[in-house]
Amino acid sequence: MAKQYLDANEQAIYNIQNIIKDENIECDFEWQDNYIFTQSEDEVMKIKKEVEAVNSLGLNCEFIDKIDVPIKVQKINEVKDEIIEKENKSINIQKPILAGIKFPKQAQFNSYKYMLGLANAVVTKNRGTIYENSKVIDVKKDNGEYIVKTEKASINAKFVIIASHYPIVNFPGFYFMKMYQETSYLIAVETNKELFKGMYINSEEPSISLRTALYNGKRILLVGGMKHKTGAKINLENAYKNLEKVARDLYPDCKVLFRWNTEDCIPLDKIPYIGEFSNLMPNVFVGTGYKKWGMTSSNVAANIITDKILGKDNKYEEVFNSKRLKPIKNYEELTNMVKEVGNSLVINRLRKDDEYLSNVKKDEGKIIKIDNEKVGVYKDKEGNIHAIKPYCTHLGCELSWNNLDKTWDCPCHGSRFNYQGKNIYDPAIKNLEVYDIT
Repeated sequence: MAKQYLDANEQAIYNIQNIIKDENIECDFEWQDNYIFTQSEDEVMKIKKEVEAVNSLGLNCEFIDKIDVPIKVQKINEVKDEIIEKENKSINIQKPILAGIKFPKQAQFNSYKYMLGLANAVVTKNRGTIYENSKVIDVKKDNGEYIVKTEKASINAKFVIIASHYPIVNFPGFYFMKMYQETSYLIAVETNKELFKGMYINSEEPSISLRTALYNGKRILLVGGMKHKTGAKINLENAYKNLEKVARDLYPDCKVLFRWNTEDCIPLDKIPYIGEFSNLMPNVFVGTGYKKWGMTSSNVAANIITDKILGKDNKYEEVFNSKRLKPIKNYEELTNMVKEVGNSLVINRLRKDDEYLSNVKKDEGKIIKIDNEKVGVYKDKEGNIHAIKPYCTHLGCELSWNNLDKTWDCPCHGSRFNYQGKNIYDPAIKNLEVYDIT
């Protein structure tokens, strides 16, 4: 199974390279070596075993004890008892690289340019049609076919592929019981110094990734990491600051150009769900749970689902079988998910809130009580009040305030809403109910 998983992803890299060549897509494709390294003695033996395991599967990797990047470690804020109470612990002492794995000839390219190239190939070369601003809100079975409902119209289809990041259809797939969402952060910086070659990530927590990209003809540095479960009740104000410190430790003259964050769907057993959505919905397929490996996993998904629709066998389909029960056997992760859902659906709803509107400061969000009803309130920098019903429109979990992005986030399945209640991340598809409490 591990061999097939490895081969599927390696094959996907070459599939993507061939697509780029065949469709003449300009997306800065280049081969780069990839490195996983550690500065912790506790991780050294794990690294050595990983090298042996990967080489036994046929991919030639190399054990190393140094890299070309002078890394400094910054430990992120540790969370106690999964609540806001925390302490800052930072390590600013430069530590040597004790061990690492070198994976030769891995691909790096601009995914945005690549997707524009794919879209252009669909429309111009294959006479396909892409509809934007057509949000799907439901998929219903009807006389052997399916009705795909959008906010403005409906489409009849024999085959349906649900590739909406996190599946928006809850039943009968039950993917909300097999997967959670994780938020991570990234900054892009420029420096006058020559940047390193290769792609790097450390094996211990907190994980920090380092790579480069071309921007306006110049190579810039991308620093990513600081991951956490979406909706966690933690203070996020240092997420970008920690990444900026890593960048400035490496290149003191650097200038931050951009910063952003995103969510990734994480399966309980860490293997993507690709294939049939459910036995109760024949001809409906799903591709999700890519756990930060979206480029290769999406290519694997495209090939498996295409073969399924055409009635062909695919040698990798069993590895990614979306109907497998193995994820439910991950008792630790499943227990954590059930606990979080239980807290958000029941415990938090019953919890007594002593917060009042007068306690909410400018540029702050809180859940308060008004007339014995919970209300999510954000007071903007001008003092204007934005109030919402603080329950996710997906399955009703109580939302958490994100003080960094000024959003309401769901700790159960990762849906997100802006402070005005507009839905901005799946699996929720409806906006929040808005209150006027002026």
